[in-house]
Amino acid sequence: MPMDETQTSDALEPSNASTMDGPTLDVAPDDATSPDGPVTEDRVREALKNVVDPELGINIVDLGLVYDVDISDGGAVHIEYTLTTMGCPIGPLIEQQMQSFLAGVPGVNEVDAEMVLRPAWTPEMMSEEAKAALGYF
Repeated sequence: MPMDETQTSDALEPSNASTMDGPTLDVAPDDATSPDGPVTEDRVREALKNVVDPELGINIVDLGLVYDVDISDGGAVHIEYTLTTMGCPIGPLIEQQMQSFLAGVPGVNEVDAEMVLRPAWTPEMMSEEAKAALGYF
């Protein structure tokens, strides 16, 4: 009979181990605060803070260049943005950087960046940090 008890005990061990692993796998994806949670406007804007205007050295969010962020249920992100001046040649660079940084945001499946010229950008649209960095008071 000791052999049967050992076999029964051995049979229970893997079952207990998998039961212990199970809740960890089931709970993690449902955690909305995890990096794999749903795409939010805050996450998108935080990623866009990595996109820096090369002439001013300040990110496009703090410059006030990002006007609107719209996220569909499928993870498609639509961004309306502008440039500091109408003929600014860095538009393609800005869009390329947006695509690059948003590709690293979990849940983002597609990025559509649309440059708009209205309303026209003004320095008043900058964050207080950007105004201070540029000496705008």
